[in-house]
Amino acid sequence: MDYNTELFYKEFVQREDEFFRAPYNPEIEFYRSISAGDVAKVRELCKDPLMDKPGLGKLSENPLQNMKFHFVITTALVARYCIQGGMELPAAYGLSDYFIQKADKCVRTEEISKLHPKMCIEYAKRMRELRKNAICSVQIAQCIDYIYDHLHARITVSDLAQHVHLSESYLSRLFKKEVGTSISEYVRRQKLETAKNMLVYSDYRSVEIASILSFPSQSYFTEIFHKYTGLTPSEYRKEHFRSSLPEQE
Repeated sequence: MDYNTELFYKEFVQREDEFFRAPYNPEIEFYRSISAGDVAKVRELCKDPLMDKPGLGKLSENPLQNMKFHFVITTALVARYCIQGGMELPAAYGLSDYFIQKADKCVRTEEISKLHPKMCIEYAKRMRELRKNAICSVQIAQCIDYIYDHLHARITVSDLAQHVHLSESYLSRLFKKEVGTSISEYVRRQKLETAKNMLVYSDYRSVEIASILSFPSQSYFTEIFHKYTGLTPSEYRKEHFRSSLPEQE
């Protein structure tokens, strides 16, 4: 089956730019505080309800719909800042999908205002946990960025070594030391995490996902997916498709 795998992959992991066009100047300090995992500061900055925030643009004549639009924009910006801060794409987008779906079910603007700090604090908490991990060297950080940008392709140690200008043997040792796993295992796990997210939040068939993420074959994808999750892709989709994430206080 012939797919433009890069196009399909980019289509899934990169949301439309329109979601990132805030109608007011972004409060950089606010978004950076979330990305930095500064939970206390985020709590303080979220004291004023979203519905009372000065300078909000009018995106809809309907007050409820207007607030939903602003919530989606804010959530998308928070996710983008957290991704830039090191949060993995599946986690960032999965969390944004969860909160946007929650907002969509709200029937009063007050409900969305109450949901806004929950969303911001949850991202900040996850970024705080992420910051606790050992900071990787520049080369390993570059490797991880390369891996996420190329999950639609076959990624080899040679590709990464050339990308960061290190020998394959030295890069392999450095990666294992800092990340705690081999390069091949890390790539495999990230492909599987993305596959899980695609099964839950997209309509792509298993065979399409296998091709988009450059698994050698659908049978190999099914085999390795079952090994890591205990379920086949179809079983995983049936169990989790479009399901909400559990509430986290």
